[in-house]
Amino acid sequence: MDNLFAAIPRSTGFTTQSVKNEQFSNLLKRPGLRIERIVSTGQCSPEGFWYDQAEGEWVVVVQGAARLRFEDSPDPLLMAPGDCIDIAPHRRHRVEWTDPDQQTIWLAVHYAVA
Repeated sequence: MDNLFAAIPRSTGFTTQSVKNEQFSNLLKRPGLRIERIVSTGQCSPEGFWYDQAEGEWVVVVQGAARLRFEDSPDPLLMAPGDCIDIAPHRRHRVEWTDPDQQTIWLAVHYAVA
C-alpha cells in the first residue's frame, strides 16, 4: 500500500450489517514497532471487553469520529479528525463508538517500551 486511503472497503450504508468487520492493515512492521491502518464502520468493542496491551500505542483519527473509554477515567474521549493520543502500556481502554454513517480511519503506532 502506498496511499493511506488505498484499498478501503466501500459501502453505501456504513453499518455493521454492510461491513461486518473492521479492516486492519499493517503498513510497517519492525522489531518493537508496528504501524497499522484501521478502518471502522460503526464497530465498537464488545460489552465488558478492555484492551490491555503490553506495548504502547499512539493513535490518530484521520477521518470520521470515535469515542474511547479508559478504565481509569470517568469521561469518554471523543476523537475527531486530527485528534491523537498516546496510550501507555497496560492502560485499559475500549472503543465505545465509531461513526456508523461514515468510515473512521485510524492510524495506530504500536511500540515497545524499554
